[in-house]
Amino acid sequence: MNWQDIIQHIESATRRPFKLVNARPLAGGDINTAYQLQAKDLSYFVKLNRPDRLSMFEAEASGLQALAQSRLMRVPEIIVCGKTDQHAFLVLEYIALNNLNSRSERLLGQQIAQMHQQKQAYFGWHRDNTIGSNTQVNGQYSDWITFWQEQRLGHQLKLAAENGYVGRLQTQGEKLCTDLKPFFSGYRPHPALVHGDLWRGNAAADEQGNPVIYDPACYFGDRETDLAMTELFGGFSQTFYDAYQTVYPLEAGYETRKTLYNLYHILNHLNLFGQGYLHQAETMMSRLLAEL
Repeated sequence: MNWQDIIQHIESATRRPFKLVNARPLAGGDINTAYQLQAKDLSYFVKLNRPDRLSMFEAEASGLQALAQSRLMRVPEIIVCGKTDQHAFLVLEYIALNNLNSRSERLLGQQIAQMHQQKQAYFGWHRDNTIGSNTQVNGQYSDWITFWQEQRLGHQLKLAAENGYVGRLQTQGEKLCTDLKPFFSGYRPHPALVHGDLWRGNAAADEQGNPVIYDPACYFGDRETDLAMTELFGGFSQTFYDAYQTVYPLEAGYETRKTLYNLYHILNHLNLFGQGYLHQAETMMSRLLAEL
């Protein structure tokens, strides 16, 4: 790997020399390759993908910037985003990460709740981004139910049909999408900045024990989508949820709506990883339809 082109971008962005000593590959990502670029007294975190994936990194940088502007939790600082002939790249501050502990989970629950309390102007986002490697479409809507119907469930069902998942999945999905209002009886979410892909793999603690979040798929949406996602793959400890609830209690109906929100992610996994998620998606749809 010839790092010279990316190093030139780093030096131009930081206005300081960077003499590479070691490029250490990092594990953990399914979509991108990642490295720690090490100089004598400085390190950067670098993600790489194909040159045509530059917009994916630009959208991620936009999400990190929005999270940073909330001034509530630590996110990696953006150094530079761009492409060479061989790669699209995103260079970030390198943070030595540790597992979350009870203190950092409590802080993270409080910080996420405070972020969700900040009201935004509309549902959606100023640009499309990605969820995994699939496009996450983001129009700007005044009505949350229509947004979820069209930009989330409808989009994933269309992808599923294109991938050959027809029949029961589409029949159930169409029926569900046409009648979402009962899930929001007595509940009117406001647009909040959400991380969009908030599971345990996208949160950690820095060396001081403060929470760090990364790999966002941000947009303005119902805050419950973030909480639902935390419960889908492993979840956080009860300390996190208790801290969140103390700051910003969840409303009645969340236990049902979280299935609706997590259906989006299961459909996305179906479209990314295949048949193994089909039964789970159909089961979730059946459970939701039984509530109508």
